[in-house]
Amino acid sequence: MKLHPVDNPPNPWATTDIAYFDGEVPNADLVVLEDHTREILSKNTSPDIPFNWSVNPYRGCFHACAYCYARPTHEYLSLGAGTDFDRKIVVKPAAPELLREAFERRSWKGELVAFSGVTDCYQPLEASYRLTRGCLEVCVEYNNPASIITKSALVERDVDLLAELARVARCHVSVSIPFWSEANARAIEPFVTTPARRMRIVERLAARGVPVGVMVAPVIPGLNDADIATILERAKEAGATHAGMVLLRLPGSVKEIFEARVRAALPLRAERILRRVKETRSGKMNDPRFGVRQTGEGPYAETISALFTTTAKRLGLVSREPDKTHEPPATFERPSRGGQLRLF
Repeated sequence: MKLHPVDNPPNPWATTDIAYFDGEVPNADLVVLEDHTREILSKNTSPDIPFNWSVNPYRGCFHACAYCYARPTHEYLSLGAGTDFDRKIVVKPAAPELLREAFERRSWKGELVAFSGVTDCYQPLEASYRLTRGCLEVCVEYNNPASIITKSALVERDVDLLAELARVARCHVSVSIPFWSEANARAIEPFVTTPARRMRIVERLAARGVPVGVMVAPVIPGLNDADIATILERAKEAGATHAGMVLLRLPGSVKEIFEARVRAALPLRAERILRRVKETRSGKMNDPRFGVRQTGEGPYAETISALFTTTAKRLGLVSREPDKTHEPPATFERPSRGGQLRLF
């Protein structure tokens, strides 16, 4: 990887309007690392993740959410899971070309590709690097289904591609809105646009015919579980068709990072929040077991799940079916190259 100090990068918010909390506009003190990997598709083997393949154009995330389960992946790069994850961002500049190469292989059958399994594919650097957009252009070229999860308004820039992909193949977007309280959002995810602004993403994509929904994720027991019904109701009004929920996960060093942020930003509520988290994890801060790591256990976790399920059902917001299928989609098609290339 190549190290590039960036003192004044191109304005990453120039292509869309972002509403940050007062006094919380991110500074430009970051380092960009280039990853010249030879593969871009990641195979998922986890039984409770609803897709087989993902593309991660970036590692690390400028959003700096204290709860991010992906933070420990930075430790594999000999970097830290705290401020290194927030400000030392890895970019894969050849991502679109690598995806095209993967689609050309005979072994590729056109399964859905998720953007992204690790960090937000529309974090601020995407405005300059345009790697996610380049990958979506490849998906449109091959009629390959894709899904996107993001909390960034930058996704609106690519509404033309998303609408076209929904037309020629299959495409859906999930907007991550775990909080409706702006004060709580500011405390835990300070460099993300406001919840109200994120809800406008849903409205704008829906207006253009892009299938869009919300992910209430993560639900933090004792903090934002009271927001669930309001988020779902606002999402329905904005045109959402689906909704999902994931309980807070704190793998590895994320536990310490999350606890430190809660104690610093919400000192009067910290003990209650941490106690509620443990109530849903059999007395621990985290439970990595498949089958329960996304949902938790115990009466409090069951109450949260029931609130989400009954509200979503009342509003007609469906949960998306897992995209794990080995049947090749009918839409996938390699572009004809013409001429004698057809012989090969």
